[in-house]
Amino acid sequence: MPNKKAPLTYRDSGVDIDTGNALVDRIKPHTKRTTRPEVMGGLGGFGGLMAIPEGYKQPILVSGTDGVGTKLKLAIEAQIYDTIGIDLVAMCVNDIIVTGAEPLFFLDYYATAKLDNDIAEAVIKGIADGCVQSGAALIGGETAEMPGMYAQGDFDLAGFSVGVVEKSEILDPSDVKAGQVLLGLASTGPHSNGYSLIRKVIEVSGASLSDDFDGTTLGQALLAPTRIYVKAILEAIKKHKIHAVAHITGGGLTENLPRVMPDNSKGVINLKSWARPPVFEWLQKNGNIEDAEMLRTFNCGIGMVVVIDPSDVDAVQATFKNAGIENRVIGSIENSAQTDAHIEYA
Repeated sequence: MPNKKAPLTYRDSGVDIDTGNALVDRIKPHTKRTTRPEVMGGLGGFGGLMAIPEGYKQPILVSGTDGVGTKLKLAIEAQIYDTIGIDLVAMCVNDIIVTGAEPLFFLDYYATAKLDNDIAEAVIKGIADGCVQSGAALIGGETAEMPGMYAQGDFDLAGFSVGVVEKSEILDPSDVKAGQVLLGLASTGPHSNGYSLIRKVIEVSGASLSDDFDGTTLGQALLAPTRIYVKAILEAIKKHKIHAVAHITGGGLTENLPRVMPDNSKGVINLKSWARPPVFEWLQKNGNIEDAEMLRTFNCGIGMVVVIDPSDVDAVQATFKNAGIENRVIGSIENSAQTDAHIEYA
């Protein structure tokens, strides 16, 4: 008689459908608080549906996608799960706001070896928090349990956002001219860039995430969630003439500001015009990192740069200050003999 084997189930392979279904029920209250009037249908369908808001004559859709990189490794190590979702939303919506687009909706992708609903709910709560901060609706996502793909305890995140802007109101780098002012908006820390280098600095310095640091712990300082600038920038665009906005993400000021500048121009930045947050001083000292490397890896305390006319400085600064965002004039746009737009530091 041949041996009879017990019938296999998906759970035997390490995937528990019931756990995934339970997670959907747990996250519904979080997604509900992100809803917008344009959302059609509820969570759980094959696709998220959303109408374009009324009032647009020539609506242009703007999309962005990103992750949080190896900052996620620090979050897992520190067991701080409730803010990494804010980072995920921020990295997407802060990209699309530079066109002047209002974020409409967000979707997330959460993948892990073994689903832990307590951790997953904390992460998705953070995603919902980020959506509330940016005005985007969390209309769907994907949770994937993939044993053998990830180490036990690890998970990965990706996000996708779509926004809308009136065609005639798209911020255009060709509007940037010599004589205009660079207004720097303060960051909350490294945001979600340069964390492979940050983890290397921790390794070579022998530091621990639990070490005391500036009234908190090193881990909490490094995991401070990325600031979401969306509502403040939309308000500034509504009230003032904004020529361009640059998200200071991977590549720092050195590589990101030229992305919104025309050829034959340079941005001249005064490095003494703002005080770098202590976490950047710690990273440079403990990693023996050169200035140029700091400026092309980290935001160094400036998470966004807004290009405006000199006559508008006081009014625009007041708008961001009222939104709770510290800001400084950090430089200006000048003509350059070089064809490629670039940054010079003073």
